[in-house]
Amino acid sequence: MPNNSDEDSNQDNLEDAKEILQKLSVELQELYSYRDLFFEKHPVEMASEKNKLIEEKKILLLEKFEDIDVETQIPIQLRAQFHYLKGKCYNISPSYDSSAIQCLSKAVKLNPHMVSAWNELGECYWKNMNIKEAKASFEGALKHERNRLSLRCLSIIVRQERFGRKSETTDSVLKSVEMAKEAVALDTKDGVSWTVLGNAYLCQFFIISQDPATLKLCMSAYKQAKLDPIAKGQPDLYYNEGVALKYEECYGVALESFMKASRLDPGWEPPQQALTELLQYLNDSQQLQRTRGKLKGKRLAQMIQSIDEKMLGEYGPSTFHTFGTRKNVQLKLTRLDALQEGTNEGSVILGRVVGSIHNNNSVPFTFAIVDSSMSCVCVTVYNWAGGRGAIIGDAVCLPEPVVKTHKHSSDVAKYEFKSIRVNNPMLLLVNGRRVGRNQVASTLVTSTYEAQ
Repeated sequence: MPNNSDEDSNQDNLEDAKEILQKLSVELQELYSYRDLFFEKHPVEMASEKNKLIEEKKILLLEKFEDIDVETQIPIQLRAQFHYLKGKCYNISPSYDSSAIQCLSKAVKLNPHMVSAWNELGECYWKNMNIKEAKASFEGALKHERNRLSLRCLSIIVRQERFGRKSETTDSVLKSVEMAKEAVALDTKDGVSWTVLGNAYLCQFFIISQDPATLKLCMSAYKQAKLDPIAKGQPDLYYNEGVALKYEECYGVALESFMKASRLDPGWEPPQQALTELLQYLNDSQQLQRTRGKLKGKRLAQMIQSIDEKMLGEYGPSTFHTFGTRKNVQLKLTRLDALQEGTNEGSVILGRVVGSIHNNNSVPFTFAIVDSSMSCVCVTVYNWAGGRGAIIGDAVCLPEPVVKTHKHSSDVAKYEFKSIRVNNPMLLLVNGRRVGRNQVASTLVTSTYEAQ
């Protein structure tokens, strides 16, 4: 016959263990909320202290885990939960912790159906740059439940995988987008999933097709992410937003995004580097236009005098062209000082290159041209293969130029200059010859920080 006292003792032990785990779970949730909502209760000036303060709280909580004798205090049926909670506590640190792996491995071994443990284990492997095991862990979680954390993490991993054939890369990027969309659909208020979806769209835009609609979806996802107090405290949201804004040549807002990312994580180098490079680029662009490449008056005059309408080549007045849905378009040579803001339909410009900008980030390739009006305008060319580009003295011809005035004044930067944007280098004629297809290469922009 069963011993009633033993049954009562086991039941009491089980209830005590459940109470212990409940208290630990609440404290762990408070620790993660402290981390995730840090800037909701602390000024951004405390960003450099954030990790230290979290680490101090983590150590105090881990002491409570260590005070528990698992063999005597935690029944076998609750040990997976205990090891999961302890592993998650270790894993709150931004860097890899081998103790987290040990705890979480025990958890999934004791309970292979614990989705949360599989996900936490995947993040551990990810921090240790063990992408293969990380992917296997997230896929393991999905076998038991379709959940947003696994999906968005796999979205990043799949997107970062590189294949030899372009078709395989395209497939992986599109798969990444679909996973991120599913993650968002599971919880439309989760800003972190919205951030991942935005990054996936950004990757699709640069790698597959530079469709403006895709970039619009990207920016819309970032906007949704900012509605979540957890996501809006993450620096990668603003860094990647800054990358997209810079490409759109919305320089003032891009500066703000890079600064925000840098303030949220002062120790993270990419946003500070991006900010420094953009400030330098804007200053160089302004100086290049203002000084006309610092060319001496005599040489500049000779270059302008040598401009001949014959250099218009196939863009000459006697030819007809098709632009989008418009057919039989004839172009009229227009001086730089007569160009209007926006697209100048029916116009063609012709000028000499007076200088270019040399920077570590070759996107876009930027040079300045001068024409008979003595006006100088910067030209930003995207998707021009590395090592290509116009040099000083080249005659450059461009149909229907798109003009934008860049003007900004703040404590961080002050600039004002005009630029003409060229997304397709093959529209250009350089010294009377059209830029060849072999000189075109897609712009590549990668997002970072996501793996943390």
